[in-house]
Amino acid sequence: MNQTLQNKLLRDFIENSLSEDVGDGDHSSLACISETEEGKARLIVKEQGILSGSRVAAEVFSIVDPGLESDMFIDDGSEIKPGDIVFHVKGRVHSILKAERLVLNIMQRMSGIATSTHQHVLRLEGLKTRILDTRKTTPGMRFLEKEAVRTGGGMNHRMGLYDMIMLKDNHIDYAGGIENAISKTKEYLTSTGRRLKVEIEARNLREVSIILETGGVDRIMLDNFSIEDTKEAVRMIGSRFETESSGGITLDTIRSYAECGVDFISSGALTHHIKSLDMSLKAF
Repeated sequence: MNQTLQNKLLRDFIENSLSEDVGDGDHSSLACISETEEGKARLIVKEQGILSGSRVAAEVFSIVDPGLESDMFIDDGSEIKPGDIVFHVKGRVHSILKAERLVLNIMQRMSGIATSTHQHVLRLEGLKTRILDTRKTTPGMRFLEKEAVRTGGGMNHRMGLYDMIMLKDNHIDYAGGIENAISKTKEYLTSTGRRLKVEIEARNLREVSIILETGGVDRIMLDNFSIEDTKEAVRMIGSRFETESSGGITLDTIRSYAECGVDFISSGALTHHIKSLDMSLKAF
C-alpha cells in the first residue's frame, strides 16, 4: 500500500470515527465547560506491554483541532510499564475531550496487538521462522492493526485480496481441484500481466504431493497439520517452495511448529484474539 493511500485511509478513518462519536455535538462538554477553556492532559500507561498508535493519536489531535499541541515522550515499539507517560496534549478542553475516546480506543487496541505479537516473536527467538498476521482484522482498521503487528516485530501477510494470490480450500474446491486451480491461476496472471506471488493451501500430505507435482506456486500453506505431519511436509517440500504453518497454533505450540523448519507461521489471533492494553487520558 503506497503512502498516499495510507494517509487517505487514516484521515477518512479518523473523520468517520469522530462523526460516529460526536454526532451533532459533545453535549457533556458543552453543558458544563466554557468553549474557550484551555487545559492539559497526559496519557498514562496502566499495563505493561509494547506501545503502538502514538503517531495515530497525534494525527487525531491534529484533525480534531489544529491548535492542539502534543508532545510525545515514548516511541511506538518501545516497552512500556504502569505509570509511564506517553504524551502530553494541551489546547482547548473541548477539543481534548472530543479526541479522548478515539485516541484511547486506537492506542489501547494497537498496543494490545503489538504486545501479543511481541510475545509470539519472543517464542521464535533463535529460529528462522517469522510470525505473520492474516486478514482477520476489524473492518476499517486493518491498516492500523497490521501496523501494530509490525510494531510488535511481526510481518504482514497480505493487506487484502489484491496484493497476493492465495488459493485456499474453497478456491481449490470451486476450481475443480489443485491442478485446475494452479493452471487457471497461471493463465490469469499471463493474460492480465500481473506479477503476484501465489500461495496455495494444503490440507494433508497427499495434497502436498499433488502441489509438488504440479508446481507453479511460491508458497505452500500447511493448514491445521499436526507437528509430525508438518515435519514430513517440510522434508517433502525441501527448498522448492516457501512453507507456512497455519491453523490452531497457540503461544504454547508456536515454537514446536517453528522447530519443524517452516519459514512462516500465520496467526489470526494476533489481531482478532487480543486484549487491549489499559491506558487512561487524565487532566493535570
